[in-house]
Amino acid sequence: MYRWEITRAALAQRVFAIVRSETYDEASATADTLLSAGVTSLEISLTTPFALEAVTTLTRELGDDAVIGAGTVLDGASARMAVDAGARFLASPSLDAEVIRTGHRYGIPVFPGVSTPTEMVRALELGADALTLFPASAHSPSWLREVRAALPHAPVLPTGGVTVDGAPEWIGAGAAAVGMGTALSEGDRDTVAKRTTELLDRLAEAAAQDPGEAAAGRYGG
Repeated sequence: MYRWEITRAALAQRVFAIVRSETYDEASATADTLLSAGVTSLEISLTTPFALEAVTTLTRELGDDAVIGAGTVLDGASARMAVDAGARFLASPSLDAEVIRTGHRYGIPVFPGVSTPTEMVRALELGADALTLFPASAHSPSWLREVRAALPHAPVLPTGGVTVDGAPEWIGAGAAAVGMGTALSEGDRDTVAKRTTELLDRLAEAAAQDPGEAAAGRYGG
């Protein structure tokens, strides 16, 4: 698949899950719960023990049924290891040119972290496929709406502190997708499945009501 095809698939539901756990087994269980609930895109944070092994296992078992990426990719060495492990996309809380170059060298999209319009423009200049707004809790949907008035071509992914109730507001403000961790994954299987189904419906509705949905439409179908 081309990078843009992977990006489109990763952001198609307008939400991607973030798995950050204290153990490999916990990460595997969380990923299984999310995938069973209908989530089709998730990242395993490299802060999780044996994260790359989890990426390899999930990618091998799921094939094209889900898009598995690596998160908290901070440097070129980590980016290369994530690519070798089978990660389909790389996400980061920071902006590092070597991470972008490494991902692109092997046809993998990269979503670097940004927190200001200046960083957004710099990331786009470096070829970022989408922009992880981190932490989203330091900003607001109204802030994003103002920024996208000046940068309507910037596909922004608010991550870090995004809640189930707040996610539709971010999409309505023009975000291409949102990244969610425990706000999406906490609870038993039935709870997560119900939450995911309701959230996907609300995000689709929010996107349909957004007159400036260029980024979400491009990547979300």
